[in-house]
Amino acid sequence: MTCDITLLVNPTAGRGRGARAARPAVETLRGYGFTVRTVVGADAAEALRRAREAVAGGTGALVAVGGDGMVSLALQAVAGTGTPLGVIAVGGGNDFARATGLPIQDPGAAARLIAASLKGDGGREVDLGRVGDPGPVDDPERVGDVWFGTVLASGFDSRVNERGNRMRRPRGRLRYDLAMLAELAALKPVRYRMSLDGGPQREVEATLIAVGNTTSYGGGMRICAGAALDDGLFDITVVGPCSRTTLLTVFPRVYRGTHLGHRVVTTHRAASVSLAAEGLTAYADGERLGPLPLTATTVPGAVRLLGTPGPGTGA
Repeated sequence: MTCDITLLVNPTAGRGRGARAARPAVETLRGYGFTVRTVVGADAAEALRRAREAVAGGTGALVAVGGDGMVSLALQAVAGTGTPLGVIAVGGGNDFARATGLPIQDPGAAARLIAASLKGDGGREVDLGRVGDPGPVDDPERVGDVWFGTVLASGFDSRVNERGNRMRRPRGRLRYDLAMLAELAALKPVRYRMSLDGGPQREVEATLIAVGNTTSYGGGMRICAGAALDDGLFDITVVGPCSRTTLLTVFPRVYRGTHLGHRVVTTHRAASVSLAAEGLTAYADGERLGPLPLTATTVPGAVRLLGTPGPGTGA
């Protein structure tokens, strides 16, 4: 094990908490005898390029400091490489950290767990989702291969994300609350074509389809409440056609995971799922993927995650 660690930092995460969290994390890791290098990109593309350079150069671990967006960026650099990933969760949602039992808003505790894991078991292998689509590789609309750790969203939830991202004001959560109200006004079911594990394609009318490697998105909404990140399968939640009143009734239950028992909700488990629909953009880990169609596949043990509880602990 090399003693060199690379921190991938989002200085704007959590209204500046990313930059502030990097300092105690660096101090803690150096206290355990590690050499720490910090990488901050001018934009996402530069940050990813520098993270990939660090991985290719043999860094002992890549540690994402920020929220789910920074974790998503780090996954693109480490997935399938054997380089372990650490997460210091100081963003707004932190769904990946929540699903894996990692500390939230406590950079010192997170860094101690990362250091202990590097000196001990070397981390725990966990599954990731990998997304591509069946379209021609020269199609400019094609979704390229992307890794995700939490949930892939398509339908009402991704439309809220898409609308919120187009809005300049207001800032923060209120912007997405307003985007949700606007999407509720335009609510109508989507006609999907869905295939599980390469099986026959079937038409499904739904308000949304969520593909979960882990349980939650949106800062704790347990849309795929039964998902486990070490079973080689996705949990797929289908919310069928419903009225605005029904949707407003079901959504508050998502935070407890009790929506899965509602009559408009069905669930599936599969190692791969293909989705097609007109006019829909997919999101994964809160980041924009691109328009459907796409295919998501589970890759068991795709990344070694530092500092997490072992299997059977509920993480």
